[in-house]
Amino acid sequence: MNLALINIKQLVTVPSDGKRVKTGAGMSSLGLIENAAVLIEADKITWIGRMEELSMSSLGEADVLDCLDRVVMPGFVDSHTHLLFAGSRDDEFALRSTGASYREIADKGGGILNTVKHVREASKKDLKKYARGRIGAMLRHGTTTAEIKSGYGLDAENEIKMLEAIRELGHEEVMTVVSTFMGAHAVPPELQARRKEYVGAILNNMIPYVGSKKLAEFCDVFCEKGYFGVDDCRSILEQGKQFGLLPKVHAEELSHTGGAELAAEVNAVSADHLEHVTAAGIAALASKEVVATLLPGVSFFLNHPYAPARKLIDAGVPVALASDFNPGSSMSYSMPLMMTIACTQMRMSPEEAITASTLNAAAALNLSGERGSIEVGKKADAVILNIPNYRYLPYHFGENHVEKVVKNGVVLEW
Repeated sequence: MNLALINIKQLVTVPSDGKRVKTGAGMSSLGLIENAAVLIEADKITWIGRMEELSMSSLGEADVLDCLDRVVMPGFVDSHTHLLFAGSRDDEFALRSTGASYREIADKGGGILNTVKHVREASKKDLKKYARGRIGAMLRHGTTTAEIKSGYGLDAENEIKMLEAIRELGHEEVMTVVSTFMGAHAVPPELQARRKEYVGAILNNMIPYVGSKKLAEFCDVFCEKGYFGVDDCRSILEQGKQFGLLPKVHAEELSHTGGAELAAEVNAVSADHLEHVTAAGIAALASKEVVATLLPGVSFFLNHPYAPARKLIDAGVPVALASDFNPGSSMSYSMPLMMTIACTQMRMSPEEAITASTLNAAAALNLSGERGSIEVGKKADAVILNIPNYRYLPYHFGENHVEKVVKNGVVLEW
């Protein structure tokens, strides 16, 4: 089936110009077309231009969607989430509101290990049910592609349960789902005094199985004091590469550890968080064009420092935004909200925030060749927004401006 989007007041294409990512001043180039149209055949974009260039007689049997007074832009790509979880940590939110720190709560058995307990108790069927509701809500907020990490199982059985659930969701749901293995999210409670034993299980048991069964595209690690040091992270990421898992790094979130430099060393696709990245880490990321995935929702939710977006962009590092949707440190899947926080707290422009949530976010998942922009030949993922111009998206926050979503050339119905 073919589709035509016509009478678009403002089309935001975010053109890649044949490149994997946008960097520096290029992040402000949105490729705006006023009074525009987009033609789609099956799931791909075949034509983009101004309405006066379009011959209506050429539409043939295509379905026509009139986008009068609407803004259209690429579907949002959320390249860092932990949305497959069970249970709630609202009690920890209440504790933080009275002054307890994230680390203090974790030291008392809360944090990641709290969610691990609930995930281990949940069936795969239940995990999928919870995730399916969240995916539907994300789609309604304009997210058409999302990464989902494991990391709340922390043993072979439960990590595999999570990854199988993620893979099945990818086959069953409309959203494009990308799977990441993150056994190195924390040390499980039963092995707290035997960290090396757990690292060995990741290296020798989990990664070979995950890679051989193609349960994930990426391998991620939490490179942080009290979690996994640089040497263990390097070993895990290199082993992942041997089994076809591309590296990602949770880097410099709670303290400076050298995670950014490690990400550059192992040619990671992305380094995520970066709240405590140094000048040397920024230079290393720029030298390898590692995507810096910034997570403003975490800093907002935990009242932590924000990543130095301006320094990263000015240094030529490709910057992406993601929600880090998870029950403990960012209980939000709204990409427009992440854009607002990036603009108000991280000094990113609306143009940079949009690029960071579309094309560059797709690059953080190795998908910018087919998603993240509205260009001929790419998959037809788009959001239709009831706003007067694109700047209203981060400006008018707290409201969902998404009117319709096009996913792989199909207008979704709620």
